[in-house]
Amino acid sequence: MTASTQQASARQPVRAALAAFIGTMIEWYDFYIYATAAALVFGELYFPSEDRFVSTMASFATFAVGFFARPLGGLIFGHLGDRIGRKKALMTTLMMMGVATVCVGLLPSYAKVGMLAPVLLVLLRVVQGVAVGGEWGGAVLMAGEHAPAGRRNFFASFAQLGSPAGLILSLLAFRSVTSLDKADFLSWGWRLPFLASAALLVVGLMIRLGVNESPEFEKLKDQRRTAKLPVAEVFRSAWGLVLLCIGANTIGIAGVYFTNTFMIAYTTQYVGITRSLILDCLFAVAIIQFLAQPLAAWIAERIGGARFLKCAALAAMLSPYPMFVLVQSGKVVPMVIGIAIAVVCMASFYSVIAGFVSGVFATRVRYSAISLSYQVCGAVAGGLTPLVGTWLAHRYVGQWWPLAVFYTCLAGVSLVCIIALDARRASHAHDEAAAEALSSH
Repeated sequence: MTASTQQASARQPVRAALAAFIGTMIEWYDFYIYATAAALVFGELYFPSEDRFVSTMASFATFAVGFFARPLGGLIFGHLGDRIGRKKALMTTLMMMGVATVCVGLLPSYAKVGMLAPVLLVLLRVVQGVAVGGEWGGAVLMAGEHAPAGRRNFFASFAQLGSPAGLILSLLAFRSVTSLDKADFLSWGWRLPFLASAALLVVGLMIRLGVNESPEFEKLKDQRRTAKLPVAEVFRSAWGLVLLCIGANTIGIAGVYFTNTFMIAYTTQYVGITRSLILDCLFAVAIIQFLAQPLAAWIAERIGGARFLKCAALAAMLSPYPMFVLVQSGKVVPMVIGIAIAVVCMASFYSVIAGFVSGVFATRVRYSAISLSYQVCGAVAGGLTPLVGTWLAHRYVGQWWPLAVFYTCLAGVSLVCIIALDARRASHAHDEAAAEALSSH
């Protein structure tokens, strides 16, 4: 191997982490602008009704459709990623997401084409869901499987960092168009963030082309040990681990859509906050999240992933109570502090969970297993959280405690499942050590 080849090979872990970050940032930007539009405009433009509650629920239902499509994406691209390679699967998901997002920006409203408008919106949302369903697992693995020994959690966290970065971009995009008067915003202003995705798509594809295939997958492929039906193998040998990983991901996924998507609708409809004010608050919180996640991954690398995740989940269980007290003030600084308390706890958990979960499964079925775990959780916890939150806010008008209890329960599910996963890993390690001791005698 030449010196230049060795140098290029040494740069691959950093390049893979950067590509995971940029790619997931673009994917989540596309996903979040849909979420923001669902909270602000889709109800009025695509599901008009005299009752604003009905329009909002219908709009969030299309948002949920994307989550229900995510397990399908996880199955399809998990299979392809475990069979033909992580890189090819990721190039495809990025292209699908970018094209679908631009098409949403070009979609005519209900007033112009009637029922065809919401039908097409739902179909494009399904494509988005399939794309992001296949994206996450591959991005985590490309970063984690390129990582130096013992640093999987930290490098995999760069894929997770794409989420707050995408959120920051989406909030910037919508903040720039919400300053328009309402007629212009509803007519064409809201479309601009979607159309801007075309430029991001080109950037993402160029960056990903420069990353080699996962070395762990290449080794399996060279040894002809890739799984023929990875999903079937996962269900046959690791379904219990999949269920625990579904539960473990809960607060990392549901918390994002509670503190962002649902919080926009809650504060504008029940607290009397303007759209621009809550978007400004969420933008400040997103920057805090972006800074907190790498720090969380660094701390977890030093104290242990399982221990860190337990502490983060416990903190997340307590965090909604100060958040709602401060949000009720309607003032910028208390609102930012309140939402940031919950988001930092949730984001710290989210930063580390990807690397932790990916280390649970064998390489030959890893893409399928972690994609299935994450995306099924996304379909249930992520897709339903804004709907459940909206229903609770409507049912208990003027009372925030049912919403706080709901958030605590979400974090509690993650805590219980992390404890169970850690116990299973410890038991498995003990059994392997005992078997090795026996064989040495």
